Amino acid sequence: MDVFAFGACVVDRFGVVEHDPALDTKQEMTTWLQACGGPPATAAVALARWGRSCAFGGVVGDDEEGDLIRADLAREGLDTSALLVRPGACSQYAFIAVERASGRRKIYWRRPTGAPPMRAEIELPPARLFLTDGLYAGISAELARAAPMTVVDAGTLRDGTRELIAEAEIYVASESFARAYVGEDDPEGCCRKLREQGVEVAGVTLGARGYVASFGDTMLHGEAVAVDAVDTTGCGDLFHAGVCEGVLAGWDWPRTFSFAAWAAAQVATSLGGRAGIPPWHNESQ
Repeated sequence: MDVFAFGACVVDRFGVVEHDPALDTKQEMTTWLQACGGPPATAAVALARWGRSCAFGGVVGDDEEGDLIRADLAREGLDTSALLVRPGACSQYAFIAVERASGRRKIYWRRPTGAPPMRAEIELPPARLFLTDGLYAGISAELARAAPMTVVDAGTLRDGTRELIAEAEIYVASESFARAYVGEDDPEGCCRKLREQGVEVAGVTLGARGYVASFGDTMLHGEAVAVDAVDTTGCGDLFHAGVCEGVLAGWDWPRTFSFAAWAAAQVATSLGGRAGIPPWHNESQ
């Protein structure tokens, strides 16, 4: 197994609007789409499409959304034996309003209502990489400690992502996480602080401003890849997939982060977090 991804899995419902509406107003949606998502789930789907063997673990309910999530992951070739179904519970879902001109979006989401996974319920597969977003705080840290290498997708500063700092070899955070973590817009400072806490490779994604990454004695500043953005949903997920691909392929860090930025940009060219996953054939195939 190449990657065991663990955390959020979602049914996303997208509506395209002309502009961000004010409160107490109405606006027509011009496009409607339903698709599956979630940061580690989407990253694992991308890696599976690129030829990597992947498993996914998390929680769904025994509802329509849970059926959609499980069927979608199975169709993509992922091992879902660690995806737990909670009877009588609701799966995670989101509504995403996408601004037509910019591709930027607002996300309104609800976490799954089922009980979080217990350590005894999850058997860590013998995977080369463990990828998690820290949605389930305690067990994510336990699994990270048992994994040979852990990659963290830190989208939001919360208990789960804080606890994982001490357990992760590779920690790539969002711009909003970095700002909350250091108290100002200082992605380099975020990388330095993460490295001081024991992270071997730290990064911060900055949207159109590119990314910053720290490894060894290097502070790398990378540019975003320019595309005509339709929807930025999934960009961070694909960035993390790209980082995982680089690690699995044995690339150096500049090449790894450059590939991650390229993959993140390509997914923005389509509506939904997975429709724009770019084709790629890893060198081991």
